[in-house]
Amino acid sequence: MVFYRIACILVFVISSALLRRGAAVGLAAQGAFAGKHDGQTMTWREHVRNLKRDVVAIALAVRDPRVPWYAKVVGVCVVAYALSPIDLIPDFVPVLGYLDDLVLVPLGLLLVLRLIPADVMAEHRVAASAIAERPVSRAGAAAVIVVWLAAAFLLAIWLVAPSLSSPACGGG
Repeated sequence: MVFYRIACILVFVISSALLRRGAAVGLAAQGAFAGKHDGQTMTWREHVRNLKRDVVAIALAVRDPRVPWYAKVVGVCVVAYALSPIDLIPDFVPVLGYLDDLVLVPLGLLLVLRLIPADVMAEHRVAASAIAERPVSRAGAAAVIVVWLAAAFLLAIWLVAPSLSSPACGGG
């Protein structure tokens, strides 16, 4: 997993070098990084909602044939890093633990937003917003919880059953 993270960092460095050479256009629509919302400052909740939407939009955009290959590579790395439960720096490390989440993910998003054409990104932001507005299936969530509880119960029975039949307990 460490090699995966190192590869993602290398992709960031290479992509930023491409940006400096003028391989991509500027930020026309910054999405989560836009500073104002209807003339008022955006709240943190709106920023987080926009970041989540942009992660989904980038996941959709990397499948689009109009997106350059290097933007797809960086986009896959950013989405994988943002959704991965494993961090570059573990969260239990004081201060630095959350630094990668607070700095690397937004910087990666910013880089990908620069690499993906603005019109393509705007199209995928609309699609990502539509995905976020879909109703949540509470019945589906309940079914998943029931399956997990049943699996845990069966595992507990399987682990306890051999000890019940052992000679030390008076069994068979």
